[in-house]
Amino acid sequence: MMKKIIPRISTRGYYDLHTGRTLKRNKFYLYPKRAFNRLAGSAEFTIMIHGLRNDSQGAVEKVVISQRRLRLLGYHYPLVGFSYDSNTTGAHLIKHAKHALAVGKKIAIKNGRNLALFVEEFKGNSPDTKIRLMGHSLGSQVILSAVEQLSKKQQNRGIIESVHFFGASITCDVPSCITYRKIFDHTIAKKITNYYSPSDDVLYQADSAGLVKCPLGLNGATGKTSTKYCDVMVVPKNHRFASYAEMLESFP
Repeated sequence: MMKKIIPRISTRGYYDLHTGRTLKRNKFYLYPKRAFNRLAGSAEFTIMIHGLRNDSQGAVEKVVISQRRLRLLGYHYPLVGFSYDSNTTGAHLIKHAKHALAVGKKIAIKNGRNLALFVEEFKGNSPDTKIRLMGHSLGSQVILSAVEQLSKKQQNRGIIESVHFFGASITCDVPSCITYRKIFDHTIAKKITNYYSPSDDVLYQADSAGLVKCPLGLNGATGKTSTKYCDVMVVPKNHRFASYAEMLESFP
């Protein structure tokens, strides 16, 4: 039996895994292209953005996990992956963790532009199709950077239908920051849901070691947030996306 191909937007090989330096100025590539052609004119679809230490196969696996869970919850629209260079050099070694995370964040921020370009291009051809974003861990930074890029244009108001964060590595003050509140309100049509866990061991260690200051995925947001924003506390087994997916009780 032929294995089902998972559609993905990819920027693999565009950034240096050791330094984060830009290697290619391409926007992105779609695989397979025909899958995205079929999405044109559709009601909606969701893009899954993975976290640190994921190669191309890991990116595919996160989409499969999302599909399984969302189907159980009654969501039957297509899911696609956003696959980027997050398997930075030394990310699996404690002594290189700080450098690997810094490079990963740098690459994630740059990929916000790539994701934003895809959204603009797709919506330009299929304006009535709703696009939702799901991001795990470092994937939250890609989303944050993407909505920041999109907010720069007036015509992008409400261009993203909704955002779901899982174990987010961006800081807890982002949702209450006046600048980002305006960005969220402009770019996201419906809602931003943040699934956080005070028992997340990876985020706790990152916070304790000073690698990530007060992760949003650890204790939720601080301060007044956008009315579109909502924190949901969960108790996953660990930081892995599969564990967070098990906690999801509804979508979108």
